[in-house]
Amino acid sequence: MKIGIISDTHGWLDPQVLTVFEGVDHILHGGDIGSPGVLLELETVAPVTAVSGNTDCDSAWRNTELVELDNRKFFLQHIVEARSPNIALSKRLERDRPDVVIFGHTHEPFAETIGGVLFLNPGSAKSPRGGSPRSVAILHCGPDGLRPEFIAL
Repeated sequence: MKIGIISDTHGWLDPQVLTVFEGVDHILHGGDIGSPGVLLELETVAPVTAVSGNTDCDSAWRNTELVELDNRKFFLQHIVEARSPNIALSKRLERDRPDVVIFGHTHEPFAETIGGVLFLNPGSAKSPRGGSPRSVAILHCGPDGLRPEFIAL
């Protein structure tokens, strides 16, 4: 299974993303969507699960989502301190026991397994920081495990 991972679109979807995500089975958006139109465009490629970010104001989007794909649990929340999660997040992760945490907010790519959980931030699809290019990720899920692949736009 291949999963497209995107975050921080802030109302604009680079047309390259639709090509990069061609053939993915599902798309996870880590927040700061900006416009429902972004999700509608992504849904032309694959089903989408998305969370609200700190700049979003659409009440239809939830702050967190837990979705199971390919017998793995994916937890989505926009703002995550992967190396030092706050108490509320720590309790939620302990309760839900996800295999992967998808997040955004920093506008910088990040992939690290911490305590058996893969924390994955695809970077920003619109306005990167820290010298990173605009980027998305594809998460390859197979019998040998999970392999994130960052793709510069």
